[in-house]
Amino acid sequence: MAMRKLWKKGLIGALAISMLAACSDSSSGSNEVNSDLTLEEITKKAKEEGNVNSVGMPDTWANWVETWEELGTEYSLKHKDTDMSSAEELAKFEAEKDDATADIGDVGIAFGPIAKDKGLTLPYKTSYWDEIPDWAKDDEGHWIVGYTGTISFLTDKNNVKNAPTSWEDLKNGDYNVSIGDALTANQAQFAILAAAMAFGGDESNIQPGIDFFADLAKQGRLQGDPSVANLEKGEIDVAILWDFNALGYRHQIDEQRFDVVIPSEGSVTSGYATIINKYAKNPHAAMLAREYILSDAGQENLAKGYARPIRDKVQLSDNVKQLLLPSNMYKNAQPVKDQKKWEETTKQIPQLYQEQVLIHAK
Repeated sequence: MAMRKLWKKGLIGALAISMLAACSDSSSGSNEVNSDLTLEEITKKAKEEGNVNSVGMPDTWANWVETWEELGTEYSLKHKDTDMSSAEELAKFEAEKDDATADIGDVGIAFGPIAKDKGLTLPYKTSYWDEIPDWAKDDEGHWIVGYTGTISFLTDKNNVKNAPTSWEDLKNGDYNVSIGDALTANQAQFAILAAAMAFGGDESNIQPGIDFFADLAKQGRLQGDPSVANLEKGEIDVAILWDFNALGYRHQIDEQRFDVVIPSEGSVTSGYATIINKYAKNPHAAMLAREYILSDAGQENLAKGYARPIRDKVQLSDNVKQLLLPSNMYKNAQPVKDQKKWEETTKQIPQLYQEQVLIHAK
């Protein structure tokens, strides 16, 4: 299972976000699309368009393949995707205003508001609007989260006798821990935030998380890259990863060898959001795709790729439920409360991590 650049678009740093936000908004004309059409009307127009072109939604990521296949079977939509980062997606929407080749994209949640502010998105709420948490959607439907990830522990039981279930366990253990490159990787930066939250911090006070990893570094316990190859070789005792990456890695290597848990004190949840290109040549097909992604069938497809559906009420089949962690593990997990504060904090993390953590790494 391709892990699309460590939660793929998460590898874009704060610099890319700020650069995109600063870009000027040109006034090129866009398609006049009525997003208040009934689903029946949207479906009819989508079939007439006949195509849906996505960016950042490849077959191998979060099991998108089944969704695209089903849209083809049920609505005769032909599909193609170009895999790219969130920043690249927005840049593509911006550059191709007069001749759009993309209809819909999947971006890290921080990029949704940027896309809206730049005037690149077409709003569409879908019939599942009331089941989407407020934190996971734009008020007007310019972006909507389809699935989430929560920071988890992946433990190699060949190396660790008693797998940690809490941040306190991790702190008091003697095994090595890996979060990857916190200078650039979104996954690693969220791991720092999750640790900060567990020890009294939040998105505007990351210091408890920095201190936690600095202590591990001083002990020589912070090391390695949490890649499939390194995990398979047994070089990592505990990796701190998004839950769907951890579950995917475990499935790739050995289901019995690895333990996956959400730390009991708490963790942080984030998500990916669909954005519909304001300049799309197939806007109704894009709307129908978003509708299908949030349907029971679309949400189950994502769950088959270990991504946790955004809709709590979705009825997953028993065999798919078993692919995910139990819901009670997530009782102390929470989303970022203030996204703007977190964006500011992420700009500070590289320097803090370099000066206070990596300086002690062995």
